[in-house]
Amino acid sequence: MASALALFSTVNSHMIMNSPTPYGKSTLNSSPLAADGSDFPCKQRAGVYDAEGASNTMPIGVNQTLAFTGSATHGGGSCQVSLTKDLNPTASSTWQVIYSILGGCPIDAAGNLPEDPNGTGATKFQFSIPEGISPGSYTLAWTWFNKVGNREMYMNCAPVTVTAAAGKRDTIEAAPLSKRADFPPMFVANACGHCSTPDDENSVLMFPNPGENVQYAGSSPFFSPTCACNAEAMVNGSSSAAPAAASGAPAPAAPVSTMAASSAATPAPASSTVVAGGAVASAIASAFPTTFSVVASAPVASSAPTPAAPAPVVSAAPTAASPPAPVNSSTGTTPSAGGLTGPCTSEGEFNCIAGNSFQQCASGAWSVVQPMAPGTFCTAGQSASLAISKRSVRFSKEHIARHFARSGF
Repeated sequence: MASALALFSTVNSHMIMNSPTPYGKSTLNSSPLAADGSDFPCKQRAGVYDAEGASNTMPIGVNQTLAFTGSATHGGGSCQVSLTKDLNPTASSTWQVIYSILGGCPIDAAGNLPEDPNGTGATKFQFSIPEGISPGSYTLAWTWFNKVGNREMYMNCAPVTVTAAAGKRDTIEAAPLSKRADFPPMFVANACGHCSTPDDENSVLMFPNPGENVQYAGSSPFFSPTCACNAEAMVNGSSSAAPAAASGAPAPAAPVSTMAASSAATPAPASSTVVAGGAVASAIASAFPTTFSVVASAPVASSAPTPAAPAPVVSAAPTAASPPAPVNSSTGTTPSAGGLTGPCTSEGEFNCIAGNSFQQCASGAWSVVQPMAPGTFCTAGQSASLAISKRSVRFSKEHIARHFARSGF
């Protein structure tokens, strides 16, 4: 009886998205999606899409809060925020990612928080609706792949009304959400009966294509999935339409947007939070150029100020070739791929390889090499912090209009 009560208590304390306000809140429980996919998407149940007063209005480019209730955080993990135009989504709905959190979601802490089904101690993340999303009604999804415990996928959904950026008078109509290369498919696994993420409780999921708006929020190394319930989510997309890089510059790892209106209002950046034992950096960045560092640190939280008024820009590859990967003569070797192997002594130290991939000294050994998020690059070399940058390019309204005319939108 005691073990059964403990199990019920833990299940009842799993995480629920409380901001944005979800659909069907009175019937929403905190358990993961069924492994066979029978309740995908949005935890299908009676009343699954009842608004119950939920109204989430989100102007383009304005900071929104992603927050949770519960305490069974399972060592964190990786999360995505996605949109679909379907107001009553089904298993065949098209979801596209607008924000990815790599590690540290819902918090970067070992195990679970102190037992409290109504607890609000998980990290509060900031995201915004990016340029390229047309105003209108959408369903928003928060999805989570936990680090510790069974291989599971959590998913809560919410009604969202996207409105134009404040002060924006003339807007060239954006391409339909389903045609935007810079909004990749939502990653789905552990919820279709035939695809599970690797059973690795020492690492967190690296989405095959996290999109342009990415936040690194954890201290754990990453693993790459070997399958997805939706095969298109496994594609590390590339964009031939992206601005050409200078000779010798590393190419972007995934699609980048080639269009942005120069008169848009300024989106606020994501806030950064360093949580227990980990490190965070925000790259919410298709809206403005950003440079940030991932630093191992003690717990502390801060919010980044909103910049003056930079115009929206698009990510492009850096214009200079990155230096060769470093060799650690005392603690590792440099294989042909550029990564270090063997033991390491500076716990938490990062190794940036050629600007387009990285690894970390974790538990006394170098982790596997992980690719940088699409549209970002790091400063090559070994350091206590991982300096990540996005390079930007601006386009005039005339350029955008010509692009849309050629594309037939």
